[in-house]
Amino acid sequence: MKKKIVALCLCVALLAVAIAGASLAYFTDKTGSLTNTFTVGKVAIKLDETTGENYHVVPGTEIAKDPKVTVEANSEASYVFVKVEESQDFAALAEKLTYGMAEGWTELDNVDGVYYRVVNKSENNQVFPVLANNKVTVSDKLTQDDLDKKTSITLTFTAYAIQAEGFDTPAAAWAEVNK
Repeated sequence: MKKKIVALCLCVALLAVAIAGASLAYFTDKTGSLTNTFTVGKVAIKLDETTGENYHVVPGTEIAKDPKVTVEANSEASYVFVKVEESQDFAALAEKLTYGMAEGWTELDNVDGVYYRVVNKSENNQVFPVLANNKVTVSDKLTQDDLDKKTSITLTFTAYAIQAEGFDTPAAAWAEVNK
């Protein structure tokens, strides 16, 4: 009978432990998910002109010439460069065929014919004229003798752009874009 009482006590104790264990609760918590989305930036430009490509040189006139750089909408903040190359024949007439750069362009130190500007990001296209007053001026002092044997009087424009982030100076940005 002692064995039955001990067995019964053990059963009661086991039952008490089971009931107590079942009623224990643990503190828990869970966070929601955190999703990181990475988008890709861009820098997009166009160089165009409405006045054509071939021009007639007449002393004492102005030649309409309107090259412009367009930084397309949503492009990243960037350095925009324009390289202006004069043919040897154009350069030989430098005092009689003249032009200036439009407002906002700064000549890059120690690099002939390269101009730059910093352009902020925008939701809209941003258009920047290259030449002051959109013209090349022909001096009234230009003569036929000046033009004799000049076979290639050209002015060539090339535009470049690179993101501004990551570059401390325009020279560093130019070095990268002009590799």
